[in-house]
Amino acid sequence: MADVERGADVEHMTRALRALERVVRMLAEEQTRLDELYGRPAPGDRAAGGPHQTQNGARELHAAAARAAEALARALGYRVAGLDRAAARAEAQATARPAGLPGGLDRMARPLGRRTVEALGIIRDLSWFAPELGVEIDVCLAAPQATYPPDDWDAYQRARARRRTEP
Repeated sequence: MADVERGADVEHMTRALRALERVVRMLAEEQTRLDELYGRPAPGDRAAGGPHQTQNGARELHAAAARAAEALARALGYRVAGLDRAAARAEAQATARPAGLPGGLDRMARPLGRRTVEALGIIRDLSWFAPELGVEIDVCLAAPQATYPPDDWDAYQRARARRRTEP
């Protein structure tokens, strides 16, 4: 790869990594806030939007953002070192939709915390991931209430199966 291209890639990756690191810090702060707010939820609390699910959702979002930042840092390291094949493999992993993002929002009580909304907005606007992730984030942010876990698992599974078979 030409040095000019590598330099442009490094700049783009560096901006994306700085944004993701900011998101990781914001989601960690939100996770701490929710843990302080709810304490240790009752063992049977499994309702969508309940304290237990809200805390799980916050942990899921934070972990997904942290994994994405780590993957991007690894790809950036390979790119800076000029290891183009390894960089290409690592970049493919780093640009993949992060598992748990934005799925963790589905568990969380509304209204969402300011830091959660701001962090997900940063990810949505980041030109690192596929645009579809931004759409998913918008849908989750617009949901008036938590949707996971569902009250009716059979209906949930049927809806998922329909979505997988639709073109």
